[in-house]
Amino acid sequence: MYQQFYQRFLSANQGKQHFACHSHHYWPDVSREAMLQYWDDSARLVDDKWHYIFAEKVPQTQQLIADVLQLPHPGQIVFAPNTHELVMRLLSCFDLRQPLRILTTDSEFHSFSRQVKRLAEYDNVSVDIVATEPFASFEQRFAAAAAAQQHQLIFCSQVFFNSGFAIADLTAFVHQLAEVSDAMIAIDGYHGFMALPTDLSVIAERIFYLAGSYKYAGGGEGCCFMAVPLSSEHRPLYTGWFAEFGTLAAEKSATVLYSEDGYRFAGATMDFSALYRLNAVLRLFKQQGISVGRIHQYVQQLQQAFLQQLAGTQHARLNMTNLLHDNLDCHGHFLTFRFGTPAEVAELAAQLKRAGIETDYRGDRLRFGFALYHNSAEYDLSSLTN
Repeated sequence: MYQQFYQRFLSANQGKQHFACHSHHYWPDVSREAMLQYWDDSARLVDDKWHYIFAEKVPQTQQLIADVLQLPHPGQIVFAPNTHELVMRLLSCFDLRQPLRILTTDSEFHSFSRQVKRLAEYDNVSVDIVATEPFASFEQRFAAAAAAQQHQLIFCSQVFFNSGFAIADLTAFVHQLAEVSDAMIAIDGYHGFMALPTDLSVIAERIFYLAGSYKYAGGGEGCCFMAVPLSSEHRPLYTGWFAEFGTLAAEKSATVLYSEDGYRFAGATMDFSALYRLNAVLRLFKQQGISVGRIHQYVQQLQQAFLQQLAGTQHARLNMTNLLHDNLDCHGHFLTFRFGTPAEVAELAAQLKRAGIETDYRGDRLRFGFALYHNSAEYDLSSLTN
């Protein structure tokens, strides 16, 4: 039903069952047209393209994202090539000469966990890490940790990349944290954006929400964003010329000026072809009436069909016993199986790849992702019975 929008990627990958869409999502065909449009606009406008991009393309894309996430102030959305750059801007809001305490989990994306681990080498930086497992008690344990210490930054995923476990009620979760802590709260929504129906309207003034187009939005790498609370007056130390784009023609000030909207967290020159791609995909979905709720419902059906077919293979390792989290009501768009050693998982992933089944793995965890360009009638897991 939805494969018509992905013909170029599907044609280029005939004979493959792509279950790595949570990692490297296929791009809809409109993204190619968007890439060409970016080239044409650059040729047509040259130096004047910056005014066009910031006056037309950026506000349009901000509105499209705001519509998806129910954000009341689209201008509070800022773009960057990757979420790590945005995380570093958040961290640079703090005076690193002073004590800094961070609360996070053992399941955050690698760039963040690596970065705070490096920061923790300083004597004045402390990182409190809460295990996501057992999942049933995670939210309570995390809130208790927030109440137990005074933190400056709380960082947590909406959907955890190494399990698929999702915060069931993000609004309630944030309220629970805000009741016990006045820390800056950052939510990594990369595996939630365009996958799980998400309404940030009530908590938009309390969180920094980070996500991007590489996963479920299908816009490819290079266009990440952060929703910034309207009340934010932060002055990131890590800052670039985009952060005062609207004041460049003004008389120079002795003070470093910042934009009055979300662009106070902006960086410097970036390739906006990725923003063009994201814009095109979001417009396509809006025109076709493909809501996140509709996407999520379709993916849940795919996951159920996959698990039913998998059960028929009676595979010794890929089975419900080794499925890390099986409650699809609070789950992302990929299934994670944990078994054996990293070497065993890598061996099985290689075996599947030889059979035309594309997956990905992290340590002892093998992940299967699902997307709109799947058709469950075309699933073939017969190689697992060999």
